[in-house]
Amino acid sequence: MIGLLGLAAIAAFAWYRGWNRTWTYGACALWWVAQLPGYIASTEGRDPAGWVKFWGAVAVAGVIAVLYGEGVRRLRQRRAPVPEAPKPSRGFSEAELQRYARHIMLREIGGPGQKRLKAARVLVIGAGGLGSPALMYLAGAGVGSIGVIDDDVVEGSNLQRQIIHADQRIGMPKVFSAEIAMRALNPFIEVRPYNRKLTEAIAAELIADHDLVLDGTDDFDTRYLVNRVAVAAGVPLISGALTQWEGQLGLYDPSRGGPCYACVFPERPAPGLVPTCAEAGVAAPLPGIIGAMMAMEAVKHLTDAGETLRGRLMIHDALYAETRVIAVKRRADCPVCGGVHRG
Repeated sequence: MIGLLGLAAIAAFAWYRGWNRTWTYGACALWWVAQLPGYIASTEGRDPAGWVKFWGAVAVAGVIAVLYGEGVRRLRQRRAPVPEAPKPSRGFSEAELQRYARHIMLREIGGPGQKRLKAARVLVIGAGGLGSPALMYLAGAGVGSIGVIDDDVVEGSNLQRQIIHADQRIGMPKVFSAEIAMRALNPFIEVRPYNRKLTEAIAAELIADHDLVLDGTDDFDTRYLVNRVAVAAGVPLISGALTQWEGQLGLYDPSRGGPCYACVFPERPAPGLVPTCAEAGVAAPLPGIIGAMMAMEAVKHLTDAGETLRGRLMIHDALYAETRVIAVKRRADCPVCGGVHRG
């Protein structure tokens, strides 16, 4: 009887202290080993009834141990929190949710903003110095559909600053080289490469098929063409430019009250006044700085986060580490957007 009471006491103490089965069974076994000499002494010179009682008690102890383990298991199941039902992904796979977690954590973007990025269609004109970082960060950010148009091929001299390309892809059309890099970075996006020059014949249809345009070309004819077509289609334009150590960036959106590119730059510079990178050179990280800022403006615009560069022009001087932002306004007499205002 004392042995059974001892077992009950050990079981109660083990439950209170939260012991696992190994510790509990071990304590019970030690208790019965300690009782063994008394049982042996009690059977000397008597019938074997004492041994029967001993082994019967052992069997009872085993049953108690089993019942104890089952009781603890059920109690733990009752105390364990019920797992929450998984929240709907709203069109995102588990891999995408993990990939974009740092965006979703941002109050200004969150899940709704990331969903808008996934639904967005962005066209990048030029897969060179500015297009390279812009395309990579748009892909990394999860912009759902990214078009890129360029008729050039990768050359060795590009690799000093056009980080989307690789030495093994020299001679390949830039749009296909960019597609390889973007798909390697993010397989969840759609990449639309257009291996051709942007011309008047295709510009209107192509730009109208997108929600936002990023222009990173160094050709003024193309810049003015893109601006004119974007204004007509009501598509916002993020335009960047650079030379040597300096770059500039603006968001041109006259349909929402901002100026267009022609408002700020009504006339193209005289020949030779603004040399190209091939003519004047360019510091290797500068396109990365301006191109990444173009992608940042795109993310802000698409998610409605913060304050964009609509109505402002940013000028960055990398040589002296100075950045200035100046206000720019629409011109009522602008031949491109003078009468455009839909919001």
